[in-house]
Amino acid sequence: MSTSTSSDYVVRGIRPDEWAAVKQLRLDALQDPVAHIAFLETYEDALARPDSFYQERAVGSGEGSRAARQFIAEAPDGTWVGTVTVLLEEAGAEDWAGYPVEQRQGHVVGVFVQPEHRGNGLIKALFDAGVAWAWEQDVERVRLFVHADNVRAQGAYRKAGFGPSGRVVSFSKDEAENELEFVLERGSGR
Repeated sequence: MSTSTSSDYVVRGIRPDEWAAVKQLRLDALQDPVAHIAFLETYEDALARPDSFYQERAVGSGEGSRAARQFIAEAPDGTWVGTVTVLLEEAGAEDWAGYPVEQRQGHVVGVFVQPEHRGNGLIKALFDAGVAWAWEQDVERVRLFVHADNVRAQGAYRKAGFGPSGRVVSFSKDEAENELEFVLERGSGR
């Protein structure tokens, strides 16, 4: 656990030209011991992607994007140690998993904080930045999905103001692979 506090970090949106750092942070996240329940992508799949994939991702979620925004946390030495991405989902559309989107909302994905930087409020600082951006985009709520067995992440999301909606989905045929939807409604005090 870090002895730093969240105020020791700079939380900011990425720039489109920072694709190499975006790629490295994603690879780091996919090597986390709980990556198999936290992410839908494997380390091997991410490593095999061409640089153009990460370049497009950085442009699509970098400064100036109105469809998605990736936020990172920089440690005092300039290294990237955490990330949160918020995607905009429009009412009437289908989300990435094929489910109908009922209202304009933000969808938090790609949440990760390096293990040695956890437990100091950094995840909340990342969520605060992502949620503030989502509210600026005039969404009605912000949501995320968390694996039913990922208790540590569920606790962090609750501390950031999110709570279970009661919706449970499965992204695989294995019923043990249930994901819980957590939401933060506009006007809920955040």
